[in-house]
Amino acid sequence: MSAMDQVAALIQERNRIDAELSTCIGRPALTGHLGAWIAAQVFGISDGRLGDGRTVGVRWYTKREGLLDMKEKGPDLYLVLAGPKAEPASSRGTTRPLVVDAVYLFDGAAVVADLQSRGLKIGVASSVRTELWEAAEIYPRRNPSFPLTSEQRELLALLGS
Repeated sequence: MSAMDQVAALIQERNRIDAELSTCIGRPALTGHLGAWIAAQVFGISDGRLGDGRTVGVRWYTKREGLLDMKEKGPDLYLVLAGPKAEPASSRGTTRPLVVDAVYLFDGAAVVADLQSRGLKIGVASSVRTELWEAAEIYPRRNPSFPLTSEQRELLALLGS
């Protein structure tokens, strides 16, 4: 079997799996849609809002590289599902499996203010300080500002590496 034959067969299998995922979530099986569906199941986020009414932007990054896609006048909070921590580097020879090893909940206005105070650009791939990532972590570490139930922890554990 040639490399092209193997890749074609794997793409067909991936398309079959994506079709099954799409049936489950009711949208294309893209990372953004899957992340939003997972956030709805685990955190009760509906139409971009938590139960208390705060707006939430959901992001799913297959690696945590310290970057956050955000807007200056964005949602109240950013909920980030993240794979393993990694330094930004070439993707050559690596993979990006769909896993959730950690979850972060950022105060949108606070992150924007921090970026502005450092003269950094706000937008796609905004560079967020490590200290802010650590303070925002709500899973697996326990964070008293947003405690998770045992059920939420169990659901997230299903998606870990």
